[in-house]
Amino acid sequence: MTATHPSIPVVLALALMPIAATAHEIHTCAAGFPDAPVLSGHVHQTDINSGALSFKQITDAGEALFVARFNTCDGQGRPSATGTGDKRVADEPAFIRTSAPESNSCAGCHAQPRAGGAGDIVTSVFVLAQAADPVNFSVAPEFSNERNTLGMNGSGAIEMLSREMTVDLQTQAGALPDGAHTLTTKGINFEITKLGGVVTASRGVDTDLVVKPFHQAGVVISLREFTANAMNHHHGMQAEERFDMNPAKGFDPDFDEDGVARELTVGDITANTLWQAQLGVPGRAMPKSQEERERVQRGEEVFDDVGCTSCHVPKLELQSRFFVEPNPFNPPGTCSDITVCPEYRFDMTKQGEGPLLEKGKKGGAIVRAYTDLKRHNLCDEVTDPDPVRHFCNEHLAQGRPDQDGKPGTEFFLTRKLWDVGNSAPYGHRGDLTTIAEAILAHGGEARSARDLFLASAAQDQIAVVKFLKTLQVVAPDDED
Repeated sequence: MTATHPSIPVVLALALMPIAATAHEIHTCAAGFPDAPVLSGHVHQTDINSGALSFKQITDAGEALFVARFNTCDGQGRPSATGTGDKRVADEPAFIRTSAPESNSCAGCHAQPRAGGAGDIVTSVFVLAQAADPVNFSVAPEFSNERNTLGMNGSGAIEMLSREMTVDLQTQAGALPDGAHTLTTKGINFEITKLGGVVTASRGVDTDLVVKPFHQAGVVISLREFTANAMNHHHGMQAEERFDMNPAKGFDPDFDEDGVARELTVGDITANTLWQAQLGVPGRAMPKSQEERERVQRGEEVFDDVGCTSCHVPKLELQSRFFVEPNPFNPPGTCSDITVCPEYRFDMTKQGEGPLLEKGKKGGAIVRAYTDLKRHNLCDEVTDPDPVRHFCNEHLAQGRPDQDGKPGTEFFLTRKLWDVGNSAPYGHRGDLTTIAEAILAHGGEARSARDLFLASAAQDQIAVVKFLKTLQVVAPDDED
């Protein structure tokens, strides 16, 4: 299999739906092979930088990449690379459910209620199995953490919240003496300990104080990092910024040794990132009858009264309405160099799929995501009476620290609830079929709220569930 790179205008094609773009490379299969790649080419970052591509053209190209069912002519597969991007002897299967690649398309998992959304339990990912060399064939919990697919709607606003919180936390911490402190950003408290001028322990966030809003464990900084990771992990499609242009990987244009070079350009990752960032913000699907509306209102009141909003914060406010790419906190291998991927921004209250982000005061915006972007322990101690241990089944630490700064397995990022009404199933594994089950599975830091909910009148419990079911991904043209 070989790759060619003519600099000619082509279209980024998906099935019979062409999307206009300019000057891409074309991958071809080996001579005589009677098939062709799904992608006819790739987005040039220089075309984004110069303004040759409009916002719509960029996001249309990003959508095409998100829904494309990659094949071997595109570079699908990674025979000589693990899902975490390490070199291996060429023995990776074309597809394997555990260690992956296990998916043809991003939209194959992110599909409910439409492309970019959440996934059924059948799409669950076996996190950390992708690092196994040789590949792992077992779904037993000692080898991986089984996780459900989360929706990406509103993720542009979520990333920008995390950036503003990160800057705030780091600025506060830098001015403090050694000792134990509580930092507050956007009304959310984070406990830290400083020693020798550096943060040595933290609760709810890593000691670097970078709020990481993606992955259920809260370990991924940006949509761009999430995208480059997932493309290699799930599809065996390598981003050139992660491999071709990365000195840590030896500047290898065919790192996975599948015969295809430059599988995803910097421009491809930018386009895919911006498409996800502009996805419509979830909203409310209210019942028509006044009686049911009153019940929903009652449920919202009870949700607050029992303490659920202490973590599932109904709204957080952004200082800026703009999504800005790239993220300055991106790790190595994820583009943050403005000489390579210069700043690109769009107004989330004016541009995007819709519904658009709600405007706030002084150029800001309101994000009604029902989260605090903080990690919490949701597990009771085994010595507690009637312990709640649903979220305690993970065996492998994914970089999450507990309150002592040591890796732990019981800490999860507060789930965003703004799409909970149409993103079933629930729980980190997707093994809870109802909202009520998800509430009752809360222990640890959420135990008191869970117990107060359980002690509420039956009609109030029903009202809470009905309220939560109104929080949904709604139609792009539904600005109400």
